[in-house]
Formats: sequence, structure tokens, C-alpha cells
Amino acid sequence: MAVAQPAVHDKGLKGGALGLLSSVVIGVSSTAPGYSLAATIGFVAAAVGLQSPAVILLAFVPMLCIAYAYREFNQVDPDCGTTFTWATRAFGPRTGWLGGWGIIVADIVVMANLAQIAGQYGFLLFGADGLAASTFWTTLVGSLWIVGLTYLCYRGIEISARVQYVLLAVELAALAVFSVVALVKVYSGHAAKGAVHPALSWFNPFAIPSFSALSAGVLLAVFIYWGWDTAVACNEETRDAETTPGRAAILSTLVLLAIYALVTVACQAYSGVGTLTNPDNQGDVLAVLGNAVLGSTLGKVLILAVLSSAAASTQTTILPTARTALSMAAFRAIPARFARMHPTYQTPVVSTVAMGVASVAFYVGLVVVSGNVLADSIAALGLLIAFYYALTGYACAWYFRRDLRRSPQQLLVKGVLPVAGALILTACFFKSAHDMYAADYGNTSFHGVGGVFLVGVGSLLLGVVVMLGAEAHDRTFFRRGLVAAEPPRAADTLATP
Repeated sequence: MAVAQPAVHDKGLKGGALGLLSSVVIGVSSTAPGYSLAATIGFVAAAVGLQSPAVILLAFVPMLCIAYAYREFNQVDPDCGTTFTWATRAFGPRTGWLGGWGIIVADIVVMANLAQIAGQYGFLLFGADGLAASTFWTTLVGSLWIVGLTYLCYRGIEISARVQYVLLAVELAALAVFSVVALVKVYSGHAAKGAVHPALSWFNPFAIPSFSALSAGVLLAVFIYWGWDTAVACNEETRDAETTPGRAAILSTLVLLAIYALVTVACQAYSGVGTLTNPDNQGDVLAVLGNAVLGSTLGKVLILAVLSSAAASTQTTILPTARTALSMAAFRAIPARFARMHPTYQTPVVSTVAMGVASVAFYVGLVVVSGNVLADSIAALGLLIAFYYALTGYACAWYFRRDLRRSPQQLLVKGVLPVAGALILTACFFKSAHDMYAADYGNTSFHGVGGVFLVGVGSLLLGVVVMLGAEAHDRTFFRRGLVAAEPPRAADTLATP
């Protein structure tokens, strides 16, 4: 017996505002390809050496598998709460609540780093290296970036999509120019010392020396793919809401695979592994290679790419977080005030503004405490991502369990692929959590426990505490599940300015 389609609660979002192309653009932009590559390639190379392209391919596998889980769920329940809603339907309110918590916390954590990158690269673009090195000025400008992009999200999904077209076009053009020029120089003999010609052996995962290296590399690479699910989080604002977002999610992962494979091969071929794994270069590989490949003038192109990448991802991180909070509020999992909508812009006003405020507060708070804590919080993101993506995979197979015997195709897309993706992410989660527990993992530690472990696992445990508090405050959701709250009264909705 096929699963019946649940009733979709109208939350007041602007339906039909996005098409397939807009959804793919938002999905790809949300991953911040330029920034993600700049910040991650060096660490992946340090973990697996020349097998970095193999890790890029391996990390793509669970992403594609989980994208199928998103597609199947979205076809029967196009709700902007995504993991929160679907895990609730599959496993119950508490599990669903923790899935929503995982999305919100991961997004707030990454906003701090995106803001920092936007602040630094804004100054670097204009040659103000001194200001780029200033904690005060980069924090101020980064915070203003969050405020400005929060306002764009507040103004509506359509203007957000138009901004994304521009930012993504700049970013992808810059990455393409860099990759092509780098490979041309490699094959023409004009590359840096240590350059190597690309080889198929780079794509062989069996050449990775240990499972620890493999899991560390894959979890790092999972981070650079993370974000494509924004295309699905905007499902209630998409034309053909049951089909378009799922297609966009799968297409986004394929586009990302092509981008990441090309740039990784180009970087590794041009400089060899040594330059990538140099501790002085690992935090921003593209900035190091940009001038060498393109020259000091054209090197600004890559700075612009990373800047536009961070800006685009900042905006597309606010969108899904606000919509997750909106869905949770609509079903009384969090206070109903987070479901208040703007009557003209048809955006979740309170959820959007709250996301901006929380992001600025978290960013500034970590900067005040320690830059090392900020770095460890970013390193912990992989655990949060693996948690809620894996939860979605397991939820898909369980929710559609009665469909799995209907046909081999149903078994594959609703069972085998989602569970395979979830198992890979679960294995990486536990192996990496074990490694992160060590005091010398990352930049900080507390009583012999690594700071990365404390941030990653601690934030999930904190979610349990917050959930118990929410349940004690209002048991409606935890008793009744996905029963929508009453829409806000007219007096509770913000007036048109």
C-alpha cells in the first residue's frame, strides 16, 4: 500500500515564486563553492594526499543518496521544515525536533565563518590588507553583511533569487577561469615547481592509507557539498512544489561534483600536494594560488569569487533556517510567534530577523571569546551536517517501508540509496567524533577533551536539553505531532511599511 500524501499546511509563503533554474541556483549558491574550496582543499590534501579527487567523488555518493531521500519525501510532503517535518512523520516528535535543531544550529555556526570571510575579502578586494587583518574591522563588516543579507531575505524570495543569479555567475566564472589557466600552464610547462600532470590514480580511493584518513577526508568534503538542501527548503515557494525542488536538489549535487572535481584537480596539478598541505596555506588555498596562476591583477578575480561565494551562501543560509523555524512554529514545536508572516513580502518575518540576530550574536560572541574557538566551531560542522542528513536518509526508508516491495525502482530510491547514504554519514560521524575527542584535535581543549568534539557533540546534546525545556513549556507538538497551530491573528502580523 502506497503512503498517502499528507495534507500540506499553508504557512503564507509566496507559492510559485521559483522555477527549476532558480532552485538549482539557490541550491548551488548555498554551498558557497568558492569559499568551501578555498577553506577545505588544503585540509583534505593533508588527510589523503594525492587522493583528494577520490575523496571529492566519495563524498558526492552520500550526498546524491540523501538528495534522493529529499526528493522522495518532497513528492508526498513538500513542507519547508524538511528534516524536521519528515523525521517527525517517520520517528515521532522528539526525533523530528532534534532534526530541526541540527539544521538551525549548523546554519548559525557556519554564518560566523561566512561573515568573517566576507569581512576579510571585502578589504582584500580593495587592497586594504591591514584592515583585513584587523579583528575589529572584519567583525564589524562581517556583521553588517549579515544584517544586509537578512534584509534581502526579509524583502522576499524573488529578490533573493535575483541576487543569487548575479553572485553565482561571478563565482563560477572566476573558478572556471582559474582552473582552465592552471591546467593550461601545467601542460605547457609554465606551472609552479612541483607541478604534476593529472592522473586517473588520483581518483582511486583504495590508495588512501587508513580508514581514519578516509573518514576525516570524507567528512571535510561533506562540508563543501552541504547546502544543496536549501533548494528543497524553499519548496513551498516553488512552482510544481512536489517535483521541482527534488529535481533541483539532485541537479545541484551533480553541478557541485563537476565544479569541485575540476578545481581540485587544477589546484593539485598546478602546485602539487606540498603547497596545499603547508599549514600557512591550508586556510585559504585559492588566495595562495590565485596570484601564481593568474597574476596579481587577475588574482583579484579569485578574491571576488570567494567574496561573492560567502555573500551568496550567507543569504541562502538564512533562507532555509528561517523556513525550518517557520515550520516548527506552525506545528507548535517552538513558540508560534516565529510563524508570523509579512503580508506583502510573504516572508517569515520573525524567523528571518531572529536568524540574523542570532548569527551576529554568535559570531561576535565567538570573536570576543577566542578566534580558536571560532575555528573549532567550523571544524565541528561536519558532525552536525552528517547528523541531520543521515537522519533524513533513515527516515525516508522507514516512512516508505511499505512501498519498498512495490518495485525494484521503489526499493532503490526509497530504501537502498537513502540508507546507504545515511550509513556512510553515520560511520564518518562516529569515527570523526572519536578522533575529535583527543585534546590535540583542533585548536582548543577542555579537561583533556578536544574543543571540536565539545562544540559538535555538545551542541547536539544541548539540543536535547532545549527540547525538554520546550516540551515542558508547551506539550502540544510533543503530544499531537504535526497538527498545525492556528495562524497568527491580523494584529500579530507586521503591517506593510
